[in-house]
Amino acid sequence: MARKTRTHSEGLQYLLDRYIGDDPRKAAQLAEARTEAEVAMALYQLRTRAGLTQQELAKRAGTTASVISRLENADYHGHSLTMLRRIAAALGHRVEVRFSLEVKRPASKSTRAPAPAKAKGKPKRRAELV
Repeated sequence: MARKTRTHSEGLQYLLDRYIGDDPRKAAQLAEARTEAEVAMALYQLRTRAGLTQQELAKRAGTTASVISRLENADYHGHSLTMLRRIAAALGHRVEVRFSLEVKRPASKSTRAPAPAKAKGKPKRRAELV
């Protein structure tokens, strides 16, 4: 039976299996990086669709262009809800936060030993910006 892939590319799936595998710490780091990249891309798209430069948006949001530049960088880790709200308001939008159940990855074809069983209890939840 064919394995269900989590991605749209077999090459990307291979890299995920090879470098992330079943390591929960690496999977969490990847999820965090994806979220940061999504926030950065959303801010960039909102600003460019509004036809604003970073300087113009900064002025409207009461901050500096360097702050806008950092927020649009996928590697930036300091997003604050307060700043995101200020930027959203300056663009005529609002920030929505949604909580959803964490999706567990199916086991890969890794040769690693299985991870130890987790304690029973409530499932972990993950916050997302919409």
